[in-house]
Amino acid sequence: MSFRPAGNADVATVRTIAEAAYQPYVAEIGRAPAPMVADFAAAAAAGDLFVLEEEGQVLAYIHLYAKDEVLHIENLAVAPEARRRGYARRLLAFAEDEARTRGIDCLDLYTNEVMAAAYGLYIATGFDEVDRRVEAGFRRIYLRKALN
Repeated sequence: MSFRPAGNADVATVRTIAEAAYQPYVAEIGRAPAPMVADFAAAAAAGDLFVLEEEGQVLAYIHLYAKDEVLHIENLAVAPEARRRGYARRLLAFAEDEARTRGIDCLDLYTNEVMAAAYGLYIATGFDEVDRRVEAGFRRIYLRKALN
């Protein structure tokens, strides 16, 4: 298993993973969640998109960027066939390592209220809820994690 910056050749695979991961929430949210319509090509071109691969196969991705002295996790997803292998936790650990490498001591992210499993993962890995609000028509929960 390794991480690497995503290239243009990875964009279609990342989009496929995002669509598969977030499709189950479309009916409850009432429209496609933001990661399903993200501009992954722009994220890859900016150097903000990373993939997790094993034996040459991309199984997960994370999109993150520095914002106001915080490393913001825009979204992450694991391919459905690769779930329950700890990859989501590894993505979060990668984000922590990336933040430390950049001299940043805080991560933040948001999730939709209907994504209870994601929320549970973030809380279990040390994130604290800091806000809830409706933004762009989505019911979002904002979380933050200080890195020591």
